Amino acid sequence: MKLYIKQKVFSWKDKFYVKDENGNDRYYVEGEFFSLGKKLHIYDMNSNEIAFIHQKVLSFLPRFFVFIGGIQVAEIVKEFTFFRNKYRIEGLGWDVDGDFMDHDYEITHMGRPIVAISKEWFTWGDSYMLDIADNVDPVNALSVVLAIDCVIEMQRRSSASN
Repeated sequence: MKLYIKQKVFSWKDKFYVKDENGNDRYYVEGEFFSLGKKLHIYDMNSNEIAFIHQKVLSFLPRFFVFIGGIQVAEIVKEFTFFRNKYRIEGLGWDVDGDFMDHDYEITHMGRPIVAISKEWFTWGDSYMLDIADNVDPVNALSVVLAIDCVIEMQRRSSASN
């Protein structure tokens, strides 16, 4: 299954639209405008919340939690490294590797690729393609990718302000 994430450009808060390979709307994601740390809500097309992503605020390194149905299913932690970004995904048994700043990376489970993420260049607003293996829950995959995207965006803003 392929999912395409399209960020809304002119919005006061984070807003993403997620479509399938046929161009059909599958999900939409909205961030909270005034919140301590990043908070993203993933909704189905009937406006039912299907996942919630929350950043732990007082943490040395970025840390995000994914909740589905009110139950924490994953914790995404940016690990301390000098030359290359590395993430640990606890709860799902997934590993992440690749070029995060260029949004070209993959998620694996026990060495087997399960999600490939690539950025689409020369588009109005950020656009990403997720190629998700058949046996993988697309909501889990989408949640992990959005949490990593939040960390990358925070790094980008931090380096731009320096």
